[in-house]
Amino acid sequence: MKSMYRMYDHLHWANQQILKTLKANEPSDSHKARQFFSHILCAEQVWLTRIQGKDSSTLPIWADIGLEDCEKLIKQNEKGFTEILSNLSEENHIDLVQYKNSKGEEFLSSLIDILTHVALHGHYHRGQVNLQLRAEGMEPVGIDFITFVRES
Repeated sequence: MKSMYRMYDHLHWANQQILKTLKANEPSDSHKARQFFSHILCAEQVWLTRIQGKDSSTLPIWADIGLEDCEKLIKQNEKGFTEILSNLSEENHIDLVQYKNSKGEEFLSSLIDILTHVALHGHYHRGQVNLQLRAEGMEPVGIDFITFVRES
C-alpha cells in the first residue's frame, strides 16, 4: 500500500507543477496544453465520484476549464483521494467498485485497479501537456517521478 500513497503524492505534486507552468505562461496560455490538463483533473473527479458510489454521468471528462477552476479541482481531487487512501487497507483494496462509464455501460473494478488507472492516466496526459508546451516553444515541466523524489 505504501507505493500507492507515494504514487499519489507524485500525482498531486505533478499536478501542481503543471499548474504553476501554465500560470507562468498564461498570457501566451497554451490552449491545447490546458485542455489536456483539464482532462486529467476532470477524469480524476469522475473516478473519485465513482469510487464514492455516486453517479458521475453528469460530470465532463473533456472540459475546457480555466486555470482558476483547475486549481479548485486539484484541491478537491487531492482531498478526496487523500481520504480514500487514508482508509485503504489490505482488506479493502480489492473491494469492487460498481460504476457506469461515459457510455452508460456498467463495470466492476477493484479499488486498487481504479487507483492505479487514475495515476497512470494522468501521467500519460501530463506527457501530452509537455509535448504541447514544447511544440509551442515553451519549456516542458520536469514531472518525472525521480524529480519528485529528489525534491521531496
